Amino acid sequence: MHETGGIIASAMPRRKAPEDLSVEELRRLLIDKRRGKRSERLDHFRRTGRVVEPVPPHEAEGDIEAAGERREVPAKKRRRVLDGILLAVELLAITGLIGVLLSGLGMLRDLNREVAAALNPATAEPTPLVMAVVLPSGHMPPDAQGNTRPNEAEIPEHLRPLVQSLANLPVPTPSIEQAVRIEIPAIKLDAPVVQGDGWEQLKKGVAQHISSANPGQNGNIVLSAHNDVYGELFRHLDRLQPGDLVKLYTQQRAYEYLVDRTQIVEPTTVEVMASTGAPTVTLISCYPYLVDSQRIVVFARLQN
Repeated sequence: MHETGGIIASAMPRRKAPEDLSVEELRRLLIDKRRGKRSERLDHFRRTGRVVEPVPPHEAEGDIEAAGERREVPAKKRRRVLDGILLAVELLAITGLIGVLLSGLGMLRDLNREVAAALNPATAEPTPLVMAVVLPSGHMPPDAQGNTRPNEAEIPEHLRPLVQSLANLPVPTPSIEQAVRIEIPAIKLDAPVVQGDGWEQLKKGVAQHISSANPGQNGNIVLSAHNDVYGELFRHLDRLQPGDLVKLYTQQRAYEYLVDRTQIVEPTTVEVMASTGAPTVTLISCYPYLVDSQRIVVFARLQN
């Protein structure tokens, strides 16, 4: 018996003490103990239902593909929506850029036009004489002492305030293009020309209507003077014949006009003062002599 027991005891490997184990053996021993404890915990969790059994690989792959497809569908929709938004933004940006370019071109065109107008100012056209009520130079016949006054009776009563306001128009700034002198050899007239045909201007010489053309320009130069007071400058307008010479002088040169025709009109025939397309001079005075109930109008056209 003792021999058998001794044989069994000698056959079983003797367990080493911890101090007799090598480092590698100690490490393996610790790993084995940890694996055992982890296996015990997993068994416990399986028994209590706290661990789900692993899914077979082929089933897991199917679930992953289905989930991927489900995720891919909304992603495609979002991508299409985003692409549409980006396209709309690009179209708006292009439209805005085109608008800015067109606006810039318009501003550039306007700027070029303004620069061209500043470099090449257009010649001012005479203002149409639409505000005249009666022809200028109207006055009462002088008395024995030679005194006279404006003839307000020939002005319609309701238009007299307008005539008064027109009489206060400012005289234009002197320029080298304005007439300064008139000469009519056929009636031996040589007189100064003043701007404005108000009562006071008509005392100083032959008066040019404000806003009428200057010598040599296209348009109508309207000149008036008295026939029986203040020098009787236009006393003999009725003697002028077609072809007679009327010379107008500026500070730079002289312009020659030839008489075209003569006309006797009423004081309210203001259309004879209207602007013309060709260079014209219109001479106006009261008529007949010492009666002054009408007007004599002489038209002349530029020769040179």
